[in-house]
Amino acid sequence: IRNKTFSPDEIYQKYFGVKEFCKGGITVTGGEPLLQIDFVIELFKKFKESNIHTTLDTSGILFDRKNKKYNELIKYTDLVMLDIKHINDDEHKNLTGYSNKNILDFAKYLSENNIPIWIRHVVIQDITYNEKYLKELGQFISTLKTVKALDVLPYHNMAIPKYEKLGIDYPLKNTKPLSKEDALNARNIILQEMKKNYNSQNFSTAFTKPLLSTVSVI
Repeated sequence: IRNKTFSPDEIYQKYFGVKEFCKGGITVTGGEPLLQIDFVIELFKKFKESNIHTTLDTSGILFDRKNKKYNELIKYTDLVMLDIKHINDDEHKNLTGYSNKNILDFAKYLSENNIPIWIRHVVIQDITYNEKYLKELGQFISTLKTVKALDVLPYHNMAIPKYEKLGIDYPLKNTKPLSKEDALNARNIILQEMKKNYNSQNFSTAFTKPLLSTVSVI
């Protein structure tokens, strides 16, 4: 609902007004929901009191281990959907303007605290569609013990008209969309590297359930 502010109590009441039509729990997304971490904590706490599944959809860019609010947040979080835009820090800065250090540290923090993680990675021609970087991503993911899913997303340019309408320059306007075949290849490179590292570490208990791995195409 646009241009309207809700309290956690109001969202809770609205959920139960349509609960019979809902198959799952609640997902908080954005923008960046952790800009309002106090709100998310209060909301998730309320839903967990009713044993309702909670999912946080975040970039992880704001994570800071010194911020003890994260210790409170994960008490009420069942799943984190985490975007890793680029595994290489310098390239991440080139792509987004920011370092990826907080994001990767957030992934480690979630793993250390046994919080299930769903990783999403957009594959972009000449930027992230690079065997070296895909292998490095696989190596990093293999160090996390709570990854439950990996979603590989081929880049598309559907946002260009929106940027043009707003009069904003689209930084990837000359980048071609990635094919589903290339996205599948990227996913396979990541998975092969993960498997290689699990085997070398004898990490046979990496997942309590098989990893869900998908390639999504819009």
